Amino acid sequence: MNLSTTTAVRPRLGHRCLGLAGALGLLLAAGVSAHPHAEPSGDEPHWDSPVLELGALSDLERLVEALRDTRVVLVGETHDRYEHHLNQLAIIRGIYEQDPRLAIGLEFFQQPFQEYLDQFVAGEIDEREFLRGTEYFQRWRFDYRLYRPILDFARERGLPLVALNVPGEVTSKVARQGLESLDEEQQQWVPAEIERGNTAYEERLREVYEQHPSVDEGGFERFLDAQLLWDEGMAERAARYLEDHPEQRMVILAGAGHLEYGDGIPDRLQRRLGASQAVVINGLRDELDPDLADYLLLPEPRELPPAGFLGVRLASGAEGPQVQGFVPDSPAREAGVRKLDRILRIDGEEIGAYSDIRLALMGRAPGDRVQVEVERQRLFFGSKELSFEIELQ
Repeated sequence: MNLSTTTAVRPRLGHRCLGLAGALGLLLAAGVSAHPHAEPSGDEPHWDSPVLELGALSDLERLVEALRDTRVVLVGETHDRYEHHLNQLAIIRGIYEQDPRLAIGLEFFQQPFQEYLDQFVAGEIDEREFLRGTEYFQRWRFDYRLYRPILDFARERGLPLVALNVPGEVTSKVARQGLESLDEEQQQWVPAEIERGNTAYEERLREVYEQHPSVDEGGFERFLDAQLLWDEGMAERAARYLEDHPEQRMVILAGAGHLEYGDGIPDRLQRRLGASQAVVINGLRDELDPDLADYLLLPEPRELPPAGFLGVRLASGAEGPQVQGFVPDSPAREAGVRKLDRILRIDGEEIGAYSDIRLALMGRAPGDRVQVEVERQRLFFGSKELSFEIELQ
């Protein structure tokens, strides 16, 4: 298939297909969706999407220009790919330069923690308080440095950050026990409407599920319910924000699986809001299916600089992280740390949880030295505190 000349690759949206050279790599486009919606009233902006002609765009900047009248741009990612997040930032920056009335919807923060996103953008709390308050390292765990430039850009320019995700304990409970298992407090995170009619999406989810089959009867149905709750919850939160802020556009950042083929978030957001939207998917070079999205970004791989680490395997306990083992050539073990030591402080910062270790080591590189204080239990002699200088690996 010649992707640069194929037409009508997504009949659902009536798109056209374009071949582009993107700023961060090859960019293939299937056009921009132009969903019908009511005419705006008063001073509300007119959100719409143009029909694009073949060869109309040449780079990422012109892609952003083509999205000028698109109200919602959903940009998919593989969570641990740095180049995907660089593309997301470039799109956010370009749309912001068109009009600063922009919000950013984020899968990687959960809705109950919205207040910390608001306080972070307002400058009322610093980065460490922000990460602690949102429980980022417990609930997401991907290297924070992947997202840091995007969050810094939003903070510097006062762009609203919108936590889209349903609480993880709710979706996990649904996957294990079903929707009927949720208590009254957990029910508040369940959208009023969950659409179950997308058979193609269900079949793709079944393929994913069957790679990790469950022995429980009804396991797939619970898995499906959890995924639908996840997608519907994010779509409902985005729609509610945009309804409350009719003058704003939104860029939504989420895993590609929540956006592909317009399923997941896009169709569910469209059902609620009826606003013009476009889906941009970051992918790998063998992902050349133009049906995946309105635009496919295929950037060259980019790697974060290596982060410094202690080389320990940890278990979380009531009293704090305890060393359960070591990686090969562990600098902590070479310095004298032993299995079952409990980490108390790193460079004077109190350690009470795994997230505290991540915060204490944030920004440290291989070769940096840190002072690590541990508590060691001694047979018949109680505990003893020890201190070690460790060169990070």
